[in-house]
Amino acid sequence: MKILITGAAGFLGQQLIDRLLSDGVIRLAGAEPVPVDGIVGFDQVIGAHRDPRLTNVAGDISDAATVEALVDASVGAVFHLAAVVSGTAEADFDLGLRVNLDGTRVLLEALRHRGERPVLLFSSSIAVFGGDLPEVVDDRTTPTPQGSYGIQKLAGELLVQDYSRKGFVDGRCVRVPTVVVRPGAPNGAASGFASGIIREPLAGLEAVLPVSAQTEMWVASPRAVIDMFLHAIGLPEAAWGWNRMLNLPGLTVSMQTEIEALRRFGGEAAVARIRHEPDERIMRLVRTWAARFDPRRAIGMGFRADPDFDSIVKAYVEANPGAVGR
Repeated sequence: MKILITGAAGFLGQQLIDRLLSDGVIRLAGAEPVPVDGIVGFDQVIGAHRDPRLTNVAGDISDAATVEALVDASVGAVFHLAAVVSGTAEADFDLGLRVNLDGTRVLLEALRHRGERPVLLFSSSIAVFGGDLPEVVDDRTTPTPQGSYGIQKLAGELLVQDYSRKGFVDGRCVRVPTVVVRPGAPNGAASGFASGIIREPLAGLEAVLPVSAQTEMWVASPRAVIDMFLHAIGLPEAAWGWNRMLNLPGLTVSMQTEIEALRRFGGEAAVARIRHEPDERIMRLVRTWAARFDPRRAIGMGFRADPDFDSIVKAYVEANPGAVGR
């Protein structure tokens, strides 16, 4: 059985590939685990992983011919992670539409025409919520995104919902919290500072905090997100019912909480490397995001969040020893 991963060269794509290659098996839709015979990693560039079970393919997710060539009868599972992140989607409207919306529809059409009804995991975002929100967002809260990225992700969710209803795919849409701490260079995500104020100071570099220390965000570690991806695609279809959209569990964390965790792991010298520089463009977008969720449906389905923020930082330090203490 072959697995297709779009956005495979991205951070979460690489983390997912690493986990699948390490596990060697995958559970799909409640069935018994089966061996991972092959992975097709698709992105606009080639990812870093090299393994005989992995085939890397570079191309444009919005090009129908390219995507159709990726999908054959042996593809039993699809992780659709390809996306233009929030800040970039807001700055380049056409690019966001082409990748986040057109790319999703092209993939769904390719899967539909193959007629094999694979299990599809669509990585969505809590950015589908915005505007005048209740103090706590729950599974009954209507998504009202206030940015191009969130709107495009919501449109993708609705497409997956309809293609599932029509029997073309067995789709599952998971709304991912802000992922921290991301290793490596910053990307174009407006939320990137939430990782940057941990990552850079621990590496001996200066970091900019563009929002107030009281700003709260709904976050999860990379490890927890990958665990939840695999749990989502492994659940029986009946566990999802008619609603294929799900808010994943996370933690409500203020930037001050992050700074205090940084102090415990890096000391005062690390905290001193954070420079407060308010950025109204970023603040305006972040203010529209929900920071408090009641994910009881996800918890009832067996999804689990990180226990606390210190555990997130600890996991980052352990996984990236070369990026700490320079």
